[in-house]
Amino acid sequence: MFRSRNKQKTMERATEYATCKDFKQIFTEDMVGLHRLAFLLTADHAQAEQCFVAGLEDSIHGNPVFRQWARAWSKRAIIQSAIKAIGPTPGHSAIPETAEAHWRSGDDVETIAAVVASWEPFERFVFVMAVLEGYGLRECAALLACPVQDVIAAKSLALQRLAAQSGTEVVSPDREYVLRNKGFAQAQVA
Repeated sequence: MFRSRNKQKTMERATEYATCKDFKQIFTEDMVGLHRLAFLLTADHAQAEQCFVAGLEDSIHGNPVFRQWARAWSKRAIIQSAIKAIGPTPGHSAIPETAEAHWRSGDDVETIAAVVASWEPFERFVFVMAVLEGYGLRECAALLACPVQDVIAAKSLALQRLAAQSGTEVVSPDREYVLRNKGFAQAQVA
């Protein structure tokens, strides 16, 4: 009787976790968005593809994740893969060789991606993580292994550069950033 209840509880817990099939479905359904995330971080299509695949593998073979966290976990796996591949550090001012590369869509996201791809890696990572993906400043600092002050400075600089380089209006009502550029609008809590 006791073993039966323990087995039943174990089975109930197992169904709470995302499976390999769940992650494959997420990566299939969100392929464009997840690849765009990888590209915005790496500024290179080949590295973006590698980060996308590594994120899928890490999601499938990594630690168990609750089913309702699976989509967020997929993005985080790609971010962590990109951090490993690029190694963004504060104060590193190298511009990627593929700075002229841009996301292949036909809309204004292309413009913003081209602008963001030209930034130094640390600034690009902070912008994507903190502004577009809504990670908190402390969480960004922990993932990037740097002080929060570096994240704050990079985020501020990135928002100023975006406004100056792309003509995108950056509105910040109560820590919510809205990017407006000819129909492109994205709001995320910072």
